[in-house]
Amino acid sequence: MNNDYNKSSRYDKRAKRKKTNIILNSLIGVVLLLIIVVSVIIFSGGNNNDVNNATENEQADKNKVEQKDDQAEDANAKDEANENADEENASESKDTEEENKENVEDEAIVTEGGSDSNVVRTIENPAWEPVGTTQTGEHPSAVYDSSSADWDEMLNAITYATGLDKSSMTVYFLGNDGVNRSVGTVFSPGKEQIYRVYIEWVDGQGWKPTKVEELSSI
Repeated sequence: MNNDYNKSSRYDKRAKRKKTNIILNSLIGVVLLLIIVVSVIIFSGGNNNDVNNATENEQADKNKVEQKDDQAEDANAKDEANENADEENASESKDTEEENKENVEDEAIVTEGGSDSNVVRTIENPAWEPVGTTQTGEHPSAVYDSSSADWDEMLNAITYATGLDKSSMTVYFLGNDGVNRSVGTVFSPGKEQIYRVYIEWVDGQGWKPTKVEELSSI
């Protein structure tokens, strides 16, 4: 009888131990499963964040490129508008200069002959104006020195009246013609155009042409 009791007691203990082991193993399995699930969620979330960050960065870079392209297009459009405006201003300025030149020519008074037999025709124009000056103070007399400002401004007045190119014309003579008056003889390359030009000084405004004589020869 005692032996049967001992056997039953040992059997119960083994059964309890087995049951306890099963419960512990089940709990360990549940814990491991939870760990796996949490790990998957964490890593999946991290990957999604990386993907989202990469997408956001890519979109930001794309926006920057588009913004730079827009700025470049705006700059090009502005440059083109400025160029067009400059061309229009240059064209208007040229038209104004040509119109002024035509007006001056239209007002010119041309007579055949002149002060001597060498004069082909005489040109006087009330529209002629002083050519301007960089000189200040009194101007008691002209300075006939080719390196002086006075000489250069006298040539400006001569080319203004004749239309000759200052850099290519030849100055045959330039000298005194009275108080604050000068006279010069110039000709174009090949002596196709020969002029005697009378100029006078206007205080504060420079030299002004008064008469041009077209000559047949020097």
